[in-house]
Amino acid sequence: MHAKIRSSLLFAVVTALTSFLALAPAAEKLTPLFDGKTLAGWIAKGGTASYRVEDGMIIGKTVEGSKNTFLSTTRDYADFEFACDVKCDVALNSGFQIRSHTYSENTPQASDPKKIREQGEVYGYQCEIAEAAKGVSGNFWDEGRRTKWLDDLATKPGAATAFQANEWNHYRIVAQGDRIRAWVNGVPCADFRDPLDATGFIGLQVHSIAKGKGPYEVRWKNIRLRELKAGEVVK
Repeated sequence: MHAKIRSSLLFAVVTALTSFLALAPAAEKLTPLFDGKTLAGWIAKGGTASYRVEDGMIIGKTVEGSKNTFLSTTRDYADFEFACDVKCDVALNSGFQIRSHTYSENTPQASDPKKIREQGEVYGYQCEIAEAAKGVSGNFWDEGRRTKWLDDLATKPGAATAFQANEWNHYRIVAQGDRIRAWVNGVPCADFRDPLDATGFIGLQVHSIAKGKGPYEVRWKNIRLRELKAGEVVK
């Protein structure tokens, strides 16, 4: 083997090993939110999409005529580090809901008071999972309330192309105080401050679909979380 090729291969191996060792300690601190076998600790909210467990994954499936549906944790979280791998059918929009809530009664939407959000609908911060070509995965959408993007990925190098279609994508989300950050496949994406929600549930979204479309599916695995201590520094 040519010396230059050997050197390049060695460099690649060392780089990969170094990255793995750097990430391993942090990954070990996160606790599974999903037992890999049942939906214990989770509850569906907002719509009628279906969720099932298969081969250590949670699989969400669209239902025609359903509103956006969220498989949500049965308890709330405030400051935390969250990680998950997701694979989504290209035609389906999805997302991770954090620090979120449901409307306790029919309520005018903040961004359009003429639109009424029904009792039981979900609102709050949603980390986007969308078609790669849209370039918005890893940004945060204010679901069911202000209905707007909370950051601009165009200002983040590599963020708009971090998500890979038809592949497993690794998401990491850190919420601390009013600061919320997200990474997709290790690429920094959203990083913004917002004071509205200090705590709330975490949810896995199956988006509504147009009539005559679908069914589509989205898959999640390695769902883990670590609650943060006051003043803890998280990079």
